[in-house]
Amino acid sequence: MGTKLPRKLEQKMELMGEQIKLARLRRNLSIAQVAERATCSPLTIARIEKGSPTVSIGIYARVLYALQLDDDLLLIAKEDTLGRTLQDLSLKHRQRASKKE
Repeated sequence: MGTKLPRKLEQKMELMGEQIKLARLRRNLSIAQVAERATCSPLTIARIEKGSPTVSIGIYARVLYALQLDDDLLLIAKEDTLGRTLQDLSLKHRQRASKKE
């Protein structure tokens, strides 16, 4: 598959990068400052803000930590509606014994 993502996923990565950029700007931090706090290069921060799929999730986590947004990581896959529905469908239903007459 390489680094090419489906278009829908590409758009979500770009949106996430934009949200990280806005969080940085709201805190009035430069790319260099966030890079220093996240112990990575300014180029990596720029790639994150563009939604690059080649940046490791560990770097994303360090950047979120530098922005004090690391709790947002706990939101990933939190609401697994499809998984819960599938799980509920696979649960065995108890059957009642036939009534004795």
